[in-house]
Amino acid sequence: MSDTLSPCPECHSEYTYELGALLACPECAHEWSPADTAAEGDAVPVVKDAVGNVLTEGDTVTIVKDLKVKGAAGSIKVGTRVKGIRIAQGVGDHDIEGKVDGFGPMQLKSSVVKKV
Repeated sequence: MSDTLSPCPECHSEYTYELGALLACPECAHEWSPADTAAEGDAVPVVKDAVGNVLTEGDTVTIVKDLKVKGAAGSIKVGTRVKGIRIAQGVGDHDIEGKVDGFGPMQLKSSVVKKV
């Protein structure tokens, strides 16, 4: 094994350590195999919208159903555009990020958007 360990694939912390045959992260408690990290590389996962179109960084999408937002008075309406999305692994199934007008930056599920 090399002197420098790979960063955590979950939180990208650089403070990883060896735990037997695995690597571990002290910040998020994620454990993984060093072989998995080498196989994955920096591959971007394939993310598809609600109708099966492949989404890429910088795409513009529209919301396909009304979304309730926790802590907000209103909801995001159907047809709202989100410009310049980023593919990111967020909380749960939230796999894209973008700035929604009137709500600011947020994470969205690809199953509720459609590529324009």
